[in-house]
Amino acid sequence: MQIGLRLHDAEKTSLDKMLINVKNQGFSCVHLALSKIDGLPADIDALSPGYATWLRHRFEEAGLDIAVLGNYLNLAHPDKQKLKEIQKRYYAHLRFASLLGCSVVGTETGAPNETYTYDKASCHSSEALGIFIENLKPVVECAEKMGVILAIEPVYKHIVYSPERARKVLDSINSPNLQIIFDPVNLLHPDNLDRRDEVIDNAIELLGSDIAILHLKDYVLEDGTMRCLGCGLGEMNYEKIIEYMVRKKPFIQATLENTTPQDAVSCREYIKSIEEQYKND
Repeated sequence: MQIGLRLHDAEKTSLDKMLINVKNQGFSCVHLALSKIDGLPADIDALSPGYATWLRHRFEEAGLDIAVLGNYLNLAHPDKQKLKEIQKRYYAHLRFASLLGCSVVGTETGAPNETYTYDKASCHSSEALGIFIENLKPVVECAEKMGVILAIEPVYKHIVYSPERARKVLDSINSPNLQIIFDPVNLLHPDNLDRRDEVIDNAIELLGSDIAILHLKDYVLEDGTMRCLGCGLGEMNYEKIIEYMVRKKPFIQATLENTTPQDAVSCREYIKSIEEQYKND
Protein backbone atom coordinates (compact mmCIF):
# COMPACT_ATOMS: atom_id res chain seq x y z
CA MET A 1 0.00 0.00 0.00
CA GLN A 2 1.06 3.58 -0.58
CA ILE A 3 0.67 5.19 2.83
CA GLY A 4 -0.04 8.90 2.96
CA LEU A 5 -1.04 11.62 5.37
CA ARG A 6 -3.82 14.17 5.57
CA LEU A 7 -1.69 17.23 4.88
CA HIS A 8 -3.44 19.49 7.38
CA ASP A 9 -2.42 17.04 10.13
CA ALA A 10 1.26 17.76 9.44
CA GLU A 11 3.32 20.32 11.35
CA LYS A 12 2.16 23.83 10.46
CA THR A 13 4.84 25.64 8.50
CA SER A 14 5.38 26.80 4.90
CA LEU A 15 4.02 24.52 2.19
CA ASP A 16 7.44 23.46 0.90
CA LYS A 17 8.63 22.60 4.42
CA MET A 18 5.41 20.72 5.15
CA LEU A 19 5.92 18.58 2.06
CA ILE A 20 9.56 17.89 2.91
CA ASN A 21 8.60 16.92 6.47
CA VAL A 22 5.86 14.58 5.27
CA LYS A 23 8.25 12.91 2.81
CA ASN A 24 10.94 12.57 5.49
CA GLN A 25 8.43 10.83 7.75
CA GLY A 26 8.14 8.08 5.15
CA PHE A 27 4.88 9.00 3.45
CA SER A 28 4.37 8.82 -0.31
CA CYS A 29 1.15 10.79 -0.82
CA VAL A 30 -1.26 13.22 0.84
CA HIS A 31 -4.93 14.05 1.14
CA LEU A 32 -5.10 17.74 0.21
CA ALA A 33 -7.86 20.08 1.36
CA LEU A 34 -6.90 23.49 -0.02
CA SER A 35 -9.00 25.46 2.46
CA LYS A 36 -7.17 23.87 5.41
CA ILE A 37 -3.63 24.82 4.35
CA ASP A 38 -2.52 28.35 5.20
CA GLY A 39 -1.49 30.30 2.11
CA LEU A 40 -3.23 28.09 -0.43
CA PRO A 41 -6.14 29.79 -2.24
CA ALA A 42 -9.33 27.74 -2.35
CA ASP A 43 -11.86 30.06 -4.01
CA ILE A 44 -13.32 28.93 -7.32
CA ASP A 45 -11.82 31.89 -9.19
CA ALA A 46 -8.35 30.97 -7.93
CA LEU A 47 -8.39 27.41 -9.30
CA SER A 48 -6.65 28.28 -12.56
CA PRO A 49 -4.40 26.14 -14.79
CA GLY A 50 -1.42 28.21 -13.67
CA TYR A 51 -2.15 27.60 -9.99
CA ALA A 52 -2.52 23.87 -10.68
CA THR A 53 0.84 23.79 -12.48
CA TRP A 54 2.59 25.71 -9.69
CA LEU A 55 1.12 23.42 -7.04
CA ARG A 56 1.87 20.25 -9.00
CA HIS A 57 5.52 21.26 -9.24
CA ARG A 58 5.70 21.77 -5.46
CA PHE A 59 4.57 18.18 -4.88
CA GLU A 60 6.75 16.74 -7.65
CA GLU A 61 9.84 18.41 -6.18
CA ALA A 62 9.03 16.89 -2.79
CA GLY A 63 8.43 13.44 -4.32
CA LEU A 64 4.82 13.25 -3.14
CA ASP A 65 1.60 12.40 -4.94
CA ILE A 66 -1.79 13.97 -4.24
CA ALA A 67 -4.03 10.99 -3.55
CA VAL A 68 -7.22 12.99 -2.98
CA LEU A 69 -8.30 16.59 -3.47
CA GLY A 70 -10.92 17.11 -0.77
CA ASN A 71 -14.11 19.11 -1.31
CA TYR A 72 -16.38 18.10 1.54
CA LEU A 73 -19.47 20.22 0.90
CA ASN A 74 -23.13 19.39 1.40
CA LEU A 75 -24.72 18.08 -1.80
CA ALA A 76 -28.06 17.75 -0.03
CA HIS A 77 -28.31 21.44 0.88
CA PRO A 78 -32.01 22.43 0.78
CA ASP A 79 -31.42 25.95 -0.54
CA LYS A 80 -31.44 25.65 -4.35
CA GLN A 81 -29.22 28.66 -4.96
CA LYS A 82 -26.63 27.55 -2.41
CA LEU A 83 -26.78 24.04 -3.86
CA LYS A 84 -25.91 25.42 -7.30
CA GLU A 85 -22.93 27.23 -5.79
CA ILE A 86 -21.83 24.03 -4.08
CA GLN A 87 -22.10 22.08 -7.32
CA LYS A 88 -20.07 24.76 -9.12
CA ARG A 89 -17.38 24.32 -6.48
CA TYR A 90 -17.32 20.60 -7.23
CA TYR A 91 -17.01 21.29 -10.96
CA ALA A 92 -14.09 23.62 -10.28
CA HIS A 93 -12.35 21.07 -8.05
CA LEU A 94 -12.79 18.31 -10.62
CA ARG A 95 -11.29 20.52 -13.33
CA PHE A 96 -8.47 21.56 -10.98
CA ALA A 97 -7.74 17.94 -10.06
CA SER A 98 -7.41 17.02 -13.74
CA LEU A 99 -4.80 19.77 -14.16
CA LEU A 100 -3.10 18.92 -10.87
CA GLY A 101 -2.46 15.30 -11.79
CA CYS A 102 -4.74 14.12 -8.99
CA SER A 103 -7.07 11.24 -9.89
CA VAL A 104 -9.64 11.58 -7.10
CA VAL A 105 -11.85 14.33 -5.70
CA GLY A 106 -13.25 13.21 -2.37
CA THR A 107 -16.48 14.11 -0.62
CA GLU A 108 -18.80 12.98 2.13
CA THR A 109 -22.54 12.71 1.60
CA GLY A 110 -24.11 15.52 3.56
CA ALA A 111 -27.30 16.08 5.50
CA PRO A 112 -30.67 17.41 4.29
CA ASN A 113 -30.39 20.66 6.22
CA GLU A 114 -28.57 23.99 5.93
CA THR A 115 -26.28 23.40 8.91
CA TYR A 116 -24.92 20.00 7.82
CA THR A 117 -25.91 18.52 11.19
CA TYR A 118 -26.83 14.96 12.09
CA ASP A 119 -30.44 14.06 12.68
CA LYS A 120 -30.88 10.32 12.38
CA ALA A 121 -34.50 10.37 11.19
CA SER A 122 -33.88 12.83 8.37
CA CYS A 123 -30.32 11.85 7.41
CA HIS A 124 -31.14 8.15 7.20
CA SER A 125 -34.43 8.61 5.37
CA SER A 126 -35.16 7.37 1.86
CA GLU A 127 -36.10 10.93 0.88
CA ALA A 128 -32.66 12.23 1.83
CA LEU A 129 -30.98 9.49 -0.18
CA GLY A 130 -33.03 10.38 -3.25
CA ILE A 131 -32.14 14.06 -2.91
CA PHE A 132 -28.46 13.27 -2.61
CA ILE A 133 -28.44 10.98 -5.66
CA GLU A 134 -30.19 13.59 -7.83
CA ASN A 135 -27.81 16.35 -6.75
CA LEU A 136 -24.80 14.08 -7.23
CA LYS A 137 -25.61 13.13 -10.83
CA PRO A 138 -24.42 16.34 -12.55
CA VAL A 139 -21.24 16.29 -10.46
CA VAL A 140 -20.47 12.76 -11.62
CA GLU A 141 -21.17 13.81 -15.22
CA CYS A 142 -18.54 16.53 -14.78
CA ALA A 143 -16.11 13.97 -13.33
CA GLU A 144 -16.58 11.87 -16.45
CA LYS A 145 -15.81 14.84 -18.70
CA MET A 146 -12.69 15.71 -16.70
CA GLY A 147 -11.41 12.14 -16.52
CA VAL A 148 -11.36 12.27 -12.71
CA ILE A 149 -12.90 9.94 -10.14
CA LEU A 150 -15.40 11.40 -7.68
CA ALA A 151 -15.19 9.27 -4.55
CA ILE A 152 -17.90 9.41 -1.89
CA GLU A 153 -17.08 8.58 1.70
CA PRO A 154 -19.87 6.79 3.62
CA VAL A 155 -20.26 8.13 7.16
CA TYR A 156 -22.79 6.86 9.70
CA LYS A 157 -23.89 10.39 10.65
CA HIS A 158 -24.49 11.42 7.02
CA ILE A 159 -26.97 10.39 4.32
CA VAL A 160 -24.93 7.49 2.99
CA TYR A 161 -24.51 5.88 6.38
CA SER A 162 -24.07 2.19 5.52
CA PRO A 163 -22.46 -0.07 2.92
CA GLU A 164 -25.93 -0.91 1.63
CA ARG A 165 -26.78 2.77 1.04
CA ALA A 166 -23.45 3.33 -0.68
CA ARG A 167 -24.13 0.38 -2.98
CA LYS A 168 -27.51 1.94 -3.89
CA VAL A 169 -25.81 5.19 -4.87
CA LEU A 170 -23.22 3.43 -7.01
CA ASP A 171 -25.85 1.31 -8.74
CA SER A 172 -28.27 4.21 -9.27
CA ILE A 173 -25.71 6.43 -10.98
CA ASN A 174 -23.82 3.58 -12.62
CA SER A 175 -20.69 5.47 -13.62
CA PRO A 176 -17.08 4.24 -13.69
CA ASN A 177 -16.09 7.69 -12.42
CA LEU A 178 -18.00 7.29 -9.15
CA GLN A 179 -16.15 5.28 -6.52
CA ILE A 180 -15.69 4.94 -2.76
CA ILE A 181 -13.37 6.34 -0.12
CA PHE A 182 -13.42 3.60 2.51
CA ASP A 183 -13.01 4.91 6.03
CA PRO A 184 -14.01 1.96 8.26
CA VAL A 185 -14.25 4.04 11.45
CA ASN A 186 -16.65 6.49 9.79
CA LEU A 187 -19.10 3.63 9.23
CA LEU A 188 -19.17 2.97 12.96
CA HIS A 189 -21.20 4.67 15.69
CA PRO A 190 -22.20 3.77 19.24
CA ASP A 191 -25.47 2.60 17.64
CA ASN A 192 -23.74 -0.20 15.74
CA LEU A 193 -20.43 -0.84 17.49
CA ASP A 194 -21.76 -4.16 18.79
CA ARG A 195 -21.94 -5.20 15.09
CA ARG A 196 -18.59 -3.74 14.10
CA ASP A 197 -17.27 -6.85 12.36
CA GLU A 198 -20.54 -7.33 10.47
CA VAL A 199 -20.51 -3.71 9.26
CA ILE A 200 -16.91 -3.98 8.06
CA ASP A 201 -17.51 -7.35 6.39
CA ASN A 202 -20.53 -5.94 4.54
CA ALA A 203 -18.52 -2.94 3.39
CA ILE A 204 -15.79 -5.11 1.94
CA GLU A 205 -18.28 -7.45 0.28
CA LEU A 206 -20.55 -4.76 -1.18
CA LEU A 207 -18.06 -2.01 -1.95
CA GLY A 208 -14.67 -3.67 -2.26
CA SER A 209 -14.45 -3.57 -6.04
CA ASP A 210 -15.28 0.17 -6.04
CA ILE A 211 -12.90 1.31 -3.30
CA ALA A 212 -10.51 3.90 -4.75
CA ILE A 213 -8.91 5.25 -1.57
CA LEU A 214 -8.52 4.00 2.00
CA HIS A 215 -8.70 6.34 5.00
CA LEU A 216 -7.15 5.04 8.20
CA LYS A 217 -7.73 6.16 11.76
CA ASP A 218 -8.62 4.68 15.14
CA TYR A 219 -11.13 5.32 17.91
CA VAL A 220 -11.83 4.90 21.58
CA LEU A 221 -15.28 4.82 23.16
CA GLU A 222 -15.56 7.32 26.01
CA ASP A 223 -18.81 8.00 27.86
CA GLY A 224 -20.84 6.65 24.97
CA THR A 225 -19.02 8.77 22.35
CA MET A 226 -16.41 7.70 19.82
CA ARG A 227 -13.26 9.81 19.89
CA CYS A 228 -10.99 9.49 16.86
CA LEU A 229 -7.20 9.29 17.00
CA GLY A 230 -4.28 7.83 15.07
CA CYS A 231 -4.05 4.20 13.98
CA GLY A 232 -2.85 1.75 16.63
CA LEU A 233 -3.85 4.04 19.50
CA GLY A 234 -7.39 2.76 20.03
CA GLU A 235 -9.79 -0.13 19.64
CA MET A 236 -10.03 -0.59 15.86
CA ASN A 237 -9.04 -3.95 14.36
CA TYR A 238 -7.48 -3.51 10.92
CA GLU A 239 -6.37 -7.10 10.26
CA LYS A 240 -9.17 -8.13 7.89
CA ILE A 241 -9.21 -4.76 6.11
CA ILE A 242 -5.47 -4.72 5.44
CA GLU A 243 -5.54 -8.36 4.35
CA TYR A 244 -8.21 -7.51 1.76
CA MET A 245 -6.25 -4.52 0.48
CA VAL A 246 -3.04 -6.53 0.14
CA ARG A 247 -4.77 -9.32 -1.74
CA LYS A 248 -7.23 -7.34 -3.88
CA LYS A 249 -6.03 -3.71 -4.02
CA PRO A 250 -2.26 -3.75 -4.57
CA PHE A 251 -0.62 -0.30 -4.39
CA ILE A 252 -3.83 1.39 -3.18
CA GLN A 253 -3.26 4.83 -1.67
CA ALA A 254 -4.20 4.91 2.02
CA THR A 255 -4.04 8.18 3.94
CA LEU A 256 -3.83 8.42 7.72
CA GLU A 257 -6.19 10.69 9.63
CA ASN A 258 -6.27 12.16 13.15
CA THR A 259 -2.52 11.84 13.59
CA THR A 260 -0.24 14.43 15.16
CA PRO A 261 3.25 15.34 13.93
CA GLN A 262 4.54 13.39 16.94
CA ASP A 263 2.68 10.11 16.34
CA ALA A 264 2.33 10.05 12.53
CA VAL A 265 5.37 7.83 11.97
CA SER A 266 4.36 5.28 14.61
CA CYS A 267 0.84 5.16 13.13
CA ARG A 268 2.29 4.53 9.67
CA GLU A 269 4.58 1.82 11.05
CA TYR A 270 1.63 0.17 12.80
CA ILE A 271 -0.27 -0.17 9.52
CA LYS A 272 2.84 -1.29 7.63
CA SER A 273 3.49 -3.99 10.23
CA ILE A 274 0.04 -5.46 9.57
CA GLU A 275 0.57 -5.22 5.82
CA GLU A 276 3.90 -7.06 6.07
CA GLN A 277 2.17 -10.04 7.72
CA TYR A 278 -0.01 -10.59 4.67
CA LYS A 279 2.58 -9.66 2.06
CA ASN A 280 4.75 -12.48 3.39
CA ASP A 281 1.96 -15.10 3.40
